[in-house]
Amino acid sequence: MHPFRQFILQYVHLPTKDWEKIASRLEKRVFEKGTLLLREGEICNNIYFLEAGFLRYFISKDGREVSKFFTQPPYCFTSQRSFNQRIPANENIEALEESQVWLLKRTDAIELFELKSWNEFVRKLVQEVQFFTEQILEDIQNNTAEIRYQRMLQAGSPLVQKVPLKHLASYLGIAPQSLSRIRKNLSSPSN
Repeated sequence: MHPFRQFILQYVHLPTKDWEKIASRLEKRVFEKGTLLLREGEICNNIYFLEAGFLRYFISKDGREVSKFFTQPPYCFTSQRSFNQRIPANENIEALEESQVWLLKRTDAIELFELKSWNEFVRKLVQEVQFFTEQILEDIQNNTAEIRYQRMLQAGSPLVQKVPLKHLASYLGIAPQSLSRIRKNLSSPSN
């Protein structure tokens, strides 16, 4: 079964005829490690499904990169604000490792709203993304970087293993040296 179809089925019932319409509009792409799928200032014209790989969203601020979040497969992604409002993106999307994606052009995604299953899938996915975003914001507001990092460790988050120290530190809102100190403190026998 196609991985995107399998993903959609986690959210909604998907009749074969609906899947065939969706599948006919998908394009497979492979992005090498370090490739920017979207650059700040560009208008995002696609919705993507990440089949394999690992992605980082980041903004450029005062000459440095600040990681906003990460996407791991299987999941959908886009620059939601840019895609919906047709305005330049304020973030970059980078492949942290070779990534296989399926893209769906904006015009096709909009045409597919004639399908009840697609409409319901997109609505549920957007709600889920909003929930995740609220959780991240609440965590940032209520917990220190050390507590957030400890929670990542306890949850077995792949971010701890896959994300370079400098990107993980910027995601936590601290300097790489501070994250190194936190890691050292957590690994010492007294903890």
